[in-house]
Formats: sequence, structure tokens, C-alpha cells
Amino acid sequence: MTAPTPTGTRKRRLRDRLPVRLRQHWKPVGALAVGLAVMVAFLGDVRISPYVTSASRVEADTITDDIPGTVDLYDTSASHTIQLTYQQTDFDKMMKEFKEDGTKDWIKADLVVDGVYLNDVGIRLKGNSTLMSLRGNKGMPGGGNMPPGAPRGEGAGRQAQDGRTGGAGGGDAETGAPGGGAGPGGAGGRAGGPGGMVQYDLSAEKPEELPWLVKIDEYVEGRAYQGEREISLRPGANGQVPLNEALSLSLTDTSGQKAERYAFTSVEVNDRPAVTRLMVENPDTDYADGTDDDSNAVLYKARAGGDFSYQGDDPSEYESAFKQLNKKGSQDLEPVMKLIKWAENASDEEFARDLDQYVDVESLAAYVATQNLLLNFDDMAGPGKNYLLRYDLDTKKFTVLGWDYNLTFSGDATAGPDDSTGMGGGMPGGGEGGDGQQPSGAPEGMPEGLPEGMPEGFPEGMPQGGPGGGDGEGQERGPGGRMADHPLKTKFLESDAFDEVYLAAYKKLYQQFYASGTAAKEVKAIAGQARAAGAGSKELDTAVTQLTKTVTDRAEALAKDKAVTG
Repeated sequence: MTAPTPTGTRKRRLRDRLPVRLRQHWKPVGALAVGLAVMVAFLGDVRISPYVTSASRVEADTITDDIPGTVDLYDTSASHTIQLTYQQTDFDKMMKEFKEDGTKDWIKADLVVDGVYLNDVGIRLKGNSTLMSLRGNKGMPGGGNMPPGAPRGEGAGRQAQDGRTGGAGGGDAETGAPGGGAGPGGAGGRAGGPGGMVQYDLSAEKPEELPWLVKIDEYVEGRAYQGEREISLRPGANGQVPLNEALSLSLTDTSGQKAERYAFTSVEVNDRPAVTRLMVENPDTDYADGTDDDSNAVLYKARAGGDFSYQGDDPSEYESAFKQLNKKGSQDLEPVMKLIKWAENASDEEFARDLDQYVDVESLAAYVATQNLLLNFDDMAGPGKNYLLRYDLDTKKFTVLGWDYNLTFSGDATAGPDDSTGMGGGMPGGGEGGDGQQPSGAPEGMPEGLPEGMPEGFPEGMPQGGPGGGDGEGQERGPGGRMADHPLKTKFLESDAFDEVYLAAYKKLYQQFYASGTAAKEVKAIAGQARAAGAGSKELDTAVTQLTKTVTDRAEALAKDKAVTG
């Protein structure tokens, strides 16, 4: 017997349409949905920022393939060779993009370093103002460099030194700092700008002379060469090789402070003629681990486009001012944020009382004294903001480390412990240019004010007066006319509470650098290393003579300063 056909079909209930498992566990799912709705309703406009505060020593990016090589990469007594080979089409595309919008992309290359072959390394241009001539920016002093007295590089921020800033010239590779050499001391390089600043005629037709950053693990994850992931080939080749930077690194290292290792090397690119270059260890993921035996520290590199100002309590807001180099999986920028907040808000009394709770005071004194003794125009208070902050996870204190010394030995050789180390002494005729006027003795025809053709991205708020530099509206001056641009350095020098520790560090370093004759000896040794790498020429001989004179003048001037020798 056939069952009767129903006249109507009953609709399935909503719960019957759900999967069986979901029907069995509907209560926790419903509670989760309600919770999410509440969070959206009440916290929709609130930024939730992750804070990573563990003291883990685990590094997320570990080296899994360390190529040993045959010769210590930074053995200054050995001969070194570097060969780079890449596809010309890749290079042409990279250069085209750089000229159009300033992009510095990586391209693949094969590297042979001291006879050891490494396939598929990454290489890219390294620099800002150094590379401006490659973009065809005419109208700049020196054919594409920034005007004297102006901060360098995109977003370089406020001028950090005093009005004695001067000199266009080759720039830091990466930080956007000006010039690639020295003033009266001569760093190698072709003098041409005010203050004897070195300028480089860079060309895509001579890739062997371009500033390069070589990254060993860009395309092969976990690979390194003798523990190094990056090698920096600094601006200047052959007779223009930066002797002053090598000298500064050597002296800093002999004093027991952390300094990048270096060596001179022969560089050949795509079968072009070999040239002599200075290769320097680049602060990277592993650089912090070499600061002590324990290496339980986080390293932060200041960015040229950032500043040392409080941006709120979200660590991510400080990524434009500092780059975290290591322990990215376990740490963040919170320690830097707290340091900046304290330094910005602390009164003079609080700064003097509590600095040692945040910073290793003796190391800060040594850093500041070293920059003065080396006549480093572009230190932590310079336009390129060339410094590193190392945060010890055990002591919870910072130390300040120097790096990028291409503007050392470029100021007034007679500057004392409390004097500015800006470019004043290096200006032709010794003019300071601090009133915004054209410096005394500056080359004829130097334009007043800012030249046309300023590269895109040039920061607002540039000091008034153009060439020669201005006072920087709204900025106070520290000791010796120094412009107060970095709270740590300026407040430290202005506080009477730290006079004793600073002068003690200065005297000790003066003895190590100059009174002992070490600096003069190192100039000879470094010149010999450069010549052994193939840089021998009259141009190099002139640079050696100039640098020797600056070192001699510096030593003699300091020997007469009773504050230093008394």
C-alpha cells in the first residue's frame, strides 16, 4: 500500500541546517561570537599593540651555512680580492628605477671573495647623498650633493650641529650623511666642496666604483661568510679611498670600544678594471653579538630620517627612527621608547640624578669624547644620526656605539673638549658661516640660499641661510656653539654633574690616540695597506700628506690644552 503524498512540505529548522558538530557545541561558539561583538563595539577605535618583553636569547634568523673561507675577511695584513658578476639587464633595470624614483632594489650576483665562490648573493646601491649624482640632480654643489649646511638624505631631519657645518660632498652610504671624506686632513678623494669635502664622480659606466652593499643571505637563507651576512664597499676608489674612516675605526678599536672591522681590497665588477676599495663590516643581525662575550643584548640603529623624540607609548611608532637589528622574535622597540620618553621629559636635575639608571654613563662619556677627538662631524647629533643603541637585557641599560666615520678629521683641529667638531675649521679661510651668510673663503659663485633642483623628499624645517648653515630656528646651542639636537649628548655635556667623568674619558682617550703617537703610526700603516691593495698614486700620496698634517695639528693643539693634559 502506497503512503499518501503530503499536501505540504515542512520547512527545515535553522538549527537542522547546521553541521552536526556545530550543533553539538553551539554554546561555546555563541559565547565567542558575543565576545567578539562586544570587543568591536567598545574597542573598535582603540589600537592594540603587541609588547614583546621576554629576555629570550633565541635569534629568529640563524646562520645555518657559514662558509669558512681561506683568509680572514678583515685581516689588514692580507691581500684581498672581490669579484662581482651580474646580468647587465638586471643592473640596467636597477639603475633605471633608482634614477626615476630613488628605489634601491637588490639584484642577484655571483661573488668571489678571496678565491671563494658564492652564488646568488644580493647587491644593491648603498647611500643617499652619495648617489645623487647618479640621478642627474644638477645644480647641487659638487654635481648632485646636498648644499653645505643642509641635512642630507630624504627625511634627514633637522641640522644637528652648529652653523659651522659646511661642505657638500659624498655622503654616507645609507644614512644620508654628507660628504665621504675629510676636510683639511684629507680622507682620500677629490676635494672640491667647502672645507675640502670629498666628492665622488660616480657613474653607472664604472660600477666597480659605486658604493655597494653585499648581502650574503639575500637569496640563500641562513648563509653567511665567516659569520658575516653583509659587506659594505665604501665610497671612494684608488686615490680617493677613505683613509680617514679606516683610521677612525682603527683608533676606536684600539681604545677598547666597539668598531666595525675593515680592510682594503681589490674590487672587480663584470670584468671591468680592478680598483682599490675599503670594505667595512656592516652593522647587521649579528653585530650586537660581538659587543661582549655574553651577547644578551638588543641592537638598534638610528635612521637618518628619524629623530629622538617621544611619539607615544606604542613601540611601532618608533620604527621610522630606529631599526632593530637582532632578536626580532623576542624583543621590540619598547626600551628605546622608554629611554626617549624619559630623556625628553627629564628636568636638568632629574637627568643628572637618573641618567645612570638608563645609560652606562662611562660608555656615553667615552663615545662623546671619541667623536670630539676624531673630529667627527656626523655623530649621534649629526645630520646622518650615525649611532647605535645597544640595550643590555641583563643590566637594563643602554650603551652608545659609533659607526660610519666617513666625516671624521673634517673639522677644526684645535677644537677642545667643549668645542664643536663641526666643519668650521675645515672651511676655506676658516669661516664659520654661522650667520647664514656665505662662509669666508668659500669658492666664488657658490649660490646663496638653497639651490634649485633640490631632490624630492628633502625635509622640511631645514636650517635657514642655505650654504654655511643657519642657527636652526627654535634650537638651542650647547657647549662650544653646538646645536642641541640630541638630548642625550647635549644634556650630558651641559650638566656639571658629568664634567668629571667626561673629562676623565677625554684625557684617557687623548693619551691613547695622540700623546702615544698611535694616530700618526696608524696613518702610515693604513696608507701602506691601501698601497698594497693597489691604490698607490700621487693622489693617494697627497691624501696621506693631508691626513698626516691634520693628525699632527690635532695632537699639537691638544697637547697645549691644559684641560686635556693637566
